[in-house]
Amino acid sequence: MVKLGVLDQVFISEGQIATEALQQSTRLVQMTEAFGYSRFWVSEHHSMRALAFSSPEVLIAHLAAATSRIRVGSGGIMLPHYSAYKVAENFRLLEALHPGRIDLGLGRAPGGMPLATRALQQDKHVDVSKYPQQVLDIVGYFHETMPAGHPFEKLIASPSVSTAPEIWLLGSSDESARIAAQLGTSYGFAEFFGTPGGEQATRYYNEHFQARPPLVSHPRSMIATLAICAETEEEANQLATSSDLLFLGIRTGIEMEFLPSVQTATDYPYRELDLLHIQQIRQRRIIGTPDQVKEKLLQIGEDYQVEEILINSPIHDEKARVRSYELIAEAFGMTSN
Repeated sequence: MVKLGVLDQVFISEGQIATEALQQSTRLVQMTEAFGYSRFWVSEHHSMRALAFSSPEVLIAHLAAATSRIRVGSGGIMLPHYSAYKVAENFRLLEALHPGRIDLGLGRAPGGMPLATRALQQDKHVDVSKYPQQVLDIVGYFHETMPAGHPFEKLIASPSVSTAPEIWLLGSSDESARIAAQLGTSYGFAEFFGTPGGEQATRYYNEHFQARPPLVSHPRSMIATLAICAETEEEANQLATSSDLLFLGIRTGIEMEFLPSVQTATDYPYRELDLLHIQQIRQRRIIGTPDQVKEKLLQIGEDYQVEEILINSPIHDEKARVRSYELIAEAFGMTSN
C-alpha cells in the first residue's frame, strides 16, 4: 500500500501570529509521527505574509529535535538561489544531528515573487541551466566523491559523516522529471499546486530512470497533494473553504495575510468568476470522509504510479487539522502510538 507523509507550509491562521503557527507545526509533527506518517516536509517560500517561515533548514533542525523517528525534510530548497556547497554543509550538519532522518528536496522555482528573487540573488549571476550540475555537486559533497578535475575536488562539506540525506528533485513539470530520471535521484511532483500533467511526468520519470550509484537503485517517486478529512462530508467541505479562499487569492493576485477562518471564507463576497475558480481548484483536491479520502488517495497513487503521497492539509482550526491526519491514518491502518 502507498506510504503517507506530511507537507506542512506552516500557514498563519487568521487571529494568530507566526510564533503560534510554528508552535502548532511542532505539535503537528509530533502527532503525525505518533500516527505513523513516514515523512514531514516543510516548503520554501519568500515574502508571503500568510506563512510563518522562509528558511526550511532552520525549521527542519527544530522539528527533527522535537521528534525521534519520522523523517524530516525540505519540500524543497530552491537551489538556484544558493551555493551547492552551502546547501550540502547545512544538510550534512542536519544529518549528523539526526542520522538517517533527513531529506533534501530540491527545486528550481524561485519560491516567491520577482522582488524576493532579486533580493535573494543580489549581486549574483544565476544560470538556472546549471541546476543539474548543482545537484551533482551536492551528491559529490554528501558522499565525498567529487570527480577528478572538479574545481572543488578536495573540498569537504563539514561535518564528514558516514550517512547522507536522501535527495529528491521536486517540480510540477516534465522538465523536473527528466532531470531526476537522468541524474538518478528520487522524484516528487507538486500535485497540490493544481498543475496538470503530473501523471505524464511521473510516468516519464519511472520509465526513463537511470540508476547512478551512490543514489537510489530504482525509480522512487511521490506526489504531494491537498487532502482534508472529517467525520462527515459536510464538515470536510466546510473546513476546505479556508483553503478555497486562500488559493483563490493566489490565483487572482490578491494576497491573503493569513489562512482565513471558515467563517471569513463563508462570508466572503464571491463573484461568479471567483466561484468558477474555486470549482476548478477543487478538481485537484481530496475532500471527504475517511473512506472517501482513502479511496481517492489510493486512486491517485495508482494514476501517478507513485510509492508515496505527502498530504498537505491547510485547515484553520488546529484540532480539526490534527484530526484530519488522524482519520486518514486510521483509514489506512497505520500504526498509532
